[in-house]
Amino acid sequence: MNIHIEDQAAQWYQEEMLLNKGDFVRFFARYGGCSTVQQGFSLGVSNEHPHNAGVQTEKNGITYFIEEKDIWYFDNHDLFVTFNEKAQEPEFKYNNG
Repeated sequence: MNIHIEDQAAQWYQEEMLLNKGDFVRFFARYGGCSTVQQGFSLGVSNEHPHNAGVQTEKNGITYFIEEKDIWYFDNHDLFVTFNEKAQEPEFKYNNG
């Protein structure tokens, strides 16, 4: 699996989370909410250092990652973080690589 982040979405995270080069953004499985890949779960986002990253990518000096223990959530799908112009925030899409 891979993480793909659009430029506009990356810029939103940098501004909203006050990120600087060298910072980290974790995507993680959380109980509750709704998702197209796992019923009863949703995707959370936090600013923290990785402990055991299963997959990661870098954009503008920021490392975006998913811990090994959360890989199950994606069910062999890549994570695409796009920017929703209407809502003015990132949104998550999942595709089979």
